[in-house]
Amino acid sequence: MRTAAGLAAATALWLAAALVGSSQAPISPSALRNHPAIRYQTAAATDAVAQLNTRLASGEVTFAFEPGAGYLRALLAALDVPVESQLLVYSKTSFQARRISPANPRALYFNDTVAVGWVRGGEVLELAAHDSALGTNFYTIEQTPGAAPRATRQLACVHCHTWEAALDVPGMFVGSVVPAADGSVLYVPAFSIDHRTAFDVRWGGWFVTGRHDLPHHLGNALVSTGSAIEDAVTPASVHLDSLAGRFDSEGYPAAGSDVVALLVMEHQARLLNLITRAGWEARAGADAGRPLSVIVDELVDYLLFVDEEPLPGPVAASSPFERVFAARGPRDPRGRSLRDLDLRTRLMRYPCSYLIYSASFEGLPAAAKQAIYARLWTVLSGTVRDERYARLTQADRAAIIDILRATKADLPSYFAVAGVADLASGAGSSP
Repeated sequence: MRTAAGLAAATALWLAAALVGSSQAPISPSALRNHPAIRYQTAAATDAVAQLNTRLASGEVTFAFEPGAGYLRALLAALDVPVESQLLVYSKTSFQARRISPANPRALYFNDTVAVGWVRGGEVLELAAHDSALGTNFYTIEQTPGAAPRATRQLACVHCHTWEAALDVPGMFVGSVVPAADGSVLYVPAFSIDHRTAFDVRWGGWFVTGRHDLPHHLGNALVSTGSAIEDAVTPASVHLDSLAGRFDSEGYPAAGSDVVALLVMEHQARLLNLITRAGWEARAGADAGRPLSVIVDELVDYLLFVDEEPLPGPVAASSPFERVFAARGPRDPRGRSLRDLDLRTRLMRYPCSYLIYSASFEGLPAAAKQAIYARLWTVLSGTVRDERYARLTQADRAAIIDILRATKADLPSYFAVAGVADLASGAGSSP
């Protein structure tokens, strides 16, 4: 979510040297992005922000401008982005870096496919919206009172947002850095983080609030020049219930930077990039440079949290975000949902991502979706007996299959079995 191409390119060079643990791509990002079957820069966007622009232009939706926050609250309401999702970043890792500091953190808000960034005193609102065909599109809205607001697509953002940490497709990624007292980034290493990342290196440069039993993370810590990040990590920085007294909170629509929301966002950022990558490779066919099954296997493993880093202790289940998040999902006749959070030993109670219901997943090409369902079935049914899937218990598998059968209208017929226990005797059919 950047508008200054020069700063974006410079930041990308720094990130390319700093972030670790990302995947390699078999085709250059620009070649895939400009493929005739994709046309990221020229094809019409259909994401939630593009749809909102149409509603704004027709007068169906109007925005009220509020002192301080500008169009923020109106924008969140129009995009159905909950204020309870608020996350606060105090590292200077946005194109509005000069305005960002621990005393004036950048706020992020998100739902399943849209993220909104707001910097108090900034000239623009930043938006990222996942498009089922194009991947993530980036926009800004001018914070100008009295003007008819419109979201302007910012193609320059791909300089930072299309590289290894985003699987070489336009996408979001969550970073963890070493922040100085003013929020500037001191030195490497830095990390691109998701649900697989060790907690010891997560959340550098982020405020993290809420009760939990995590013994160590880098959130809330500020590093003195010449010191190491470990010198700044203390019990007080690891366990922070409230941001009261940390900065003037005027204008912020929520009170904290919820640890549960952060766990969810870092999961979904990578999965949306995997969905984009699978869609692009299906559309590009042989030009993608590798079999579709490679990205499909990676996507399904991530969808099922196969490599999730276990929670080292419970996260309090009293988060305002948790209640809002769980209420948004479809439920089976027994009241179960893939949006039910566990927060004891893992993120989700039923380890299959809720993004399987998203417009992003639904918009995948038929070849990609069919391949994903087939691989999902082979894992859940136990046809694939690799040791890495042992963490999916029979109860997990049975619950996931039952929930999907009750809530996914396009589920292939081979999912129509009574439960995982029947598979051992050969019940059901194969994809």
